[in-house]
Amino acid sequence: MKVLNIHKRSIDQPKNVIIDHLKTLATEQDRIWPKEHWPALRFKEGLKIGAKGGHGPIRYFVEAYNPDEIIQFRFTKPTGFNGIHKFEIKELTENKTEISHTIDMDTTGKGTLSWVFGIRSLHDALIEDAFDKFENMFTENKKSTEWNFWVKFLRKRLANK
Repeated sequence: MKVLNIHKRSIDQPKNVIIDHLKTLATEQDRIWPKEHWPALRFKEGLKIGAKGGHGPIRYFVEAYNPDEIIQFRFTKPTGFNGIHKFEIKELTENKTEISHTIDMDTTGKGTLSWVFGIRSLHDALIEDAFDKFENMFTENKKSTEWNFWVKFLRKRLANK
């Protein structure tokens, strides 16, 4: 199954400020990943090309990294996830920057089933939580995207295993 899943958020900050925050991804000082509610993002060798890591049962390696534009990861697990996911940053104006997260993959077998019935919903909630956390650093009107029933159900079920 072809999967193209895109999340975007415009943040009222210059691109260089967004870049500085994005550089903390997967570090002890991570300011973006919502590790308060989700498995932490980790890389054995730090955030650099070739580094292996992931979060929870999802595994990948850093395929491309240009701190000014993109961090791209290639999936290695779960089986049946064939493709990439990436964070990109784009200057919209001098004081407005867009951050996006894209999954572009083909799924097969159990990978298709796990994507459709579980991972897609959990992934969408995680990315929106990350973008909320990121945006909330710069605004007084705090965002909090509510998890849907399916996400709450899956999280509860997985917590009881």
